[in-house]
Amino acid sequence: MLCRTANDLYWVARNMERAENTARLLDMAQRIALLPERLDRGKSQAAPWRRALDSLGLVPDFLQHHERIDAEGVVHHLLLSPDNPGSIYSCLRTARENARAQRVAITAEMYEDLNSSWLDIRRLDSTRLRQEGLPNVLEWVKTRSAAFRGITIGTLGRGEGYRFLQMGAFIERADWSIRLLDMISSDEELPETGEARDATQYFQWSALLQALSAFETYRRLYRESVSPAGVAALMLLNEDNPRSLQACVGSIHRIVQALSGGESLEVARQAGALAAQARYARIDEIIAGGLEPWLQDTMDRLTRLGAEIHRQFMTVEATPAEGAPMRQSQGTHIF
Repeated sequence: MLCRTANDLYWVARNMERAENTARLLDMAQRIALLPERLDRGKSQAAPWRRALDSLGLVPDFLQHHERIDAEGVVHHLLLSPDNPGSIYSCLRTARENARAQRVAITAEMYEDLNSSWLDIRRLDSTRLRQEGLPNVLEWVKTRSAAFRGITIGTLGRGEGYRFLQMGAFIERADWSIRLLDMISSDEELPETGEARDATQYFQWSALLQALSAFETYRRLYRESVSPAGVAALMLLNEDNPRSLQACVGSIHRIVQALSGGESLEVARQAGALAAQARYARIDEIIAGGLEPWLQDTMDRLTRLGAEIHRQFMTVEATPAEGAPMRQSQGTHIF
């Protein structure tokens, strides 16, 4: 397969997955902002929205165009801004453009679905967003991503193109499994008192599960109340959770092995090492050693794996028009 084709297909999937996860990030920020304990703490009402920007490394860029961080500004920046290459608007636009460049490598149904999503997001403005409500719009984004994923699985042959699409989706999803977890675990505005702190943590971690459509899964797998350790275990180490780090990096390893054709490549070694780390890690050891350092190390390894995938399979480097630019948050880096 031509490197350009592989690159375009890879970024089609990454951008669709990124659009969905950005919608989940906004969903989580809104849920946390509405927690009862924040209603009497005016300054704290903006904290979840700042954390959402910070998880993407967008605080400096946002403040260049806005005087202060508030819900309306952050929602517009992450959902509708054409100037933010990581916004949902930009992700859908870029996915459609990359797919249009490779129409012979995908099915007609796949392109029609992407084109339909792009035409719909173009018609969305602030007025229509207020009329329909943010939760409904975010559900629409998640539905469009799921529809594209389903059409791809149901119509595209299982060749190299399919593998690059899958790899892009799993790389992006693994990234967000770390990013969303880091957003909650590093919250610095928790109440100091024990009972209030426990209640706030419960609602925050529950909001994360609900934003990821994983609350019912958690209840089914864990008999205990929602806890940081339980949620971390579900998001990082549970192979049966399709959005967990372990499920994603395990799939990436299998795809890289298939693309390597049996050769002993550095990219396969890195993918295997990351998959082994997630497979054999124990949540009690992660918590004991510090969750944030573990997330930082894993993100660094995922970043290096992403760079090696490009070096090995795609000689054409991704540009801002093909994928979001390098992003950075406190203690966490992303390719």
